[in-house]
Amino acid sequence: MVGAFRVGWWACWQGAPENKGKENGELIGFDEFDWIVRKHPEHAWRCILATGSDPRAQPFLGLLAAGPIEDLLGIHGDMFIERVEQLARQDPVFAWTLGVVWQCQMTDEIWARVQQVWDRRGWDGIPE
Repeated sequence: MVGAFRVGWWACWQGAPENKGKENGELIGFDEFDWIVRKHPEHAWRCILATGSDPRAQPFLGLLAAGPIEDLLGIHGDMFIERVEQLARQDPVFAWTLGVVWQCQMTDEIWARVQQVWDRRGWDGIPE
């Protein structure tokens, strides 16, 4: 099942012809990942991990962070912040991916914890 949602997300962000000129909510794959983040957060976490570990995702990691990761932490931050912290400490690519996350719906506490483990180098003009 993880693969099916990951495929939808890839279709959304890899410039599938059916997505040209559409807003986020109209993109193939966007609604599916949004729904799973909201309704099935454990499955969403597995999808995020699977997508982030796929070498083909490298050019899209900022979108993964600014979409599913940001939303997961905004909606279910208490359930996932410890996992996010642990992974960011173990995986420099994940810590770097977190660098593009914005606070949005996150509580101030969750946001502060994200900022403790992210790596902002290379984002928003910050030198690498």
